Amino acid sequence: MRRTRPRTWLPAAHPHRALAAGAVLLLAAGPAALVPAPTPTASPGPTPTAAAGPAGPRDRGSQLYLASCASCHGPQGQGTQQGPSLIDVGAASVDFQVSTGRMPLTHVEQEARRGKPAFSAEDIAALVDHVSSFGGGPQIPRVAPGNLNSGRELFAANCAPCHATTGAGAVLTNGWIAPPVYDATPVQVAEAIRVGPGLMPVFPSQVLSDAQVNDLTTYVERLRSERLDRGGNPLGRLGPLAEGLVGWLVALVALVGAIRWLGRRAGQ
Repeated sequence: MRRTRPRTWLPAAHPHRALAAGAVLLLAAGPAALVPAPTPTASPGPTPTAAAGPAGPRDRGSQLYLASCASCHGPQGQGTQQGPSLIDVGAASVDFQVSTGRMPLTHVEQEARRGKPAFSAEDIAALVDHVSSFGGGPQIPRVAPGNLNSGRELFAANCAPCHATTGAGAVLTNGWIAPPVYDATPVQVAEAIRVGPGLMPVFPSQVLSDAQVNDLTTYVERLRSERLDRGGNPLGRLGPLAEGLVGWLVALVALVGAIRWLGRRAGQ
């Protein structure tokens, strides 16, 4: 038989030698093998924009309106069950109600009364501008000096039946009142004439011209400065008839007292 040479098996490489061989191969391959391949990224698309929505309050007037007026008059001035519409009321009406402190109301009442304004002059102007954007209506009047005598006649014919000849005001029906005119500025008087707040009638330019409104504001300004105080106690400016009656009563009491005193001295 033919003798065959036994096959010799090579021992497996030592683990440390295998690691060394791998390191040599990496160095031979160069630094490119050490840098990982860049991960592909999607190309940047257009930046998404927010969906268009309703414009928020961007000015002082709209902020004041939403905070103090919208709950009763609606966010667009359309009115609610708690307050009338402000569409087409005009700048004069808004300025009068806010500058005289009648609005905003602190509680529900039949007739808003004059009080301290809740806003500064700048805030009132911003609020007037915002509400004016709801529609048209009378603008704030431009007041100029007028004729005093004409104003007196106009006041006696159109204002005195409710506000009294002295401008002190009076009580009307069903709890309504015609307020005193002493605290009103000339612009507020002219605004009231044009818009007719409360039960007051509206006097448009077809009824009272701008010149006649100036005459009225001039006379009311005189009432405001003098208040018809011509000496003595004004007695709340109730008018000449009431003041004369009080004077007669005082004189009568003094006369009765004098008669009784003289009678007692005569009986002694």
